[in-house]
Amino acid sequence: MKKLIILIATAFLSNASAQLVPTASSKATFSISNFGINTVEGSFSGMRGTVKFTKDSPAKGTIDICLPTASVDTDNEKRDDHLRSADYFDAEHYPEICFKSSGIVQTSNGFLAKGNLQMHGVIQNVAIPFTYSGQTITGTLVLKRLDYKIGEDTNTFMMGNEVEVTIVCVLEE
Repeated sequence: MKKLIILIATAFLSNASAQLVPTASSKATFSISNFGINTVEGSFSGMRGTVKFTKDSPAKGTIDICLPTASVDTDNEKRDDHLRSADYFDAEHYPEICFKSSGIVQTSNGFLAKGNLQMHGVIQNVAIPFTYSGQTITGTLVLKRLDYKIGEDTNTFMMGNEVEVTIVCVLEE
């Protein structure tokens, strides 16, 4: 019985420092080349999840966040509707993009979160370099959309393959 109480207390205390991600102030932005001369920029809002992180003990940290694919916004309603369709994100069948860390380490420039990024039914192991300032985690990485089977019928001249993604996760205090 004593072991059970210790186990429950440990689980409670380890979850007590987990912070919810406020949906309104956290988002992911992206940019991708268009016809090799333009850049399309957009964002995903509605981030939800939990983050457990302190600068002093990054190895004990965890990040588990998701974004709704239907929230894609490029400031062009027709393009956004097309991006939500089966041609691209297929928001009906793949409603979320999720990242779950498997480890966080400190680097000379900040931190690095390694883990699985799941998008469009594909899971890839990624590493996201990030900084932590105040209550804000900011990370940037480059993804290849074709690795996630996004827009496979669209050539890479019309829409580039590499997408720069910046994730801003503002934690509750």
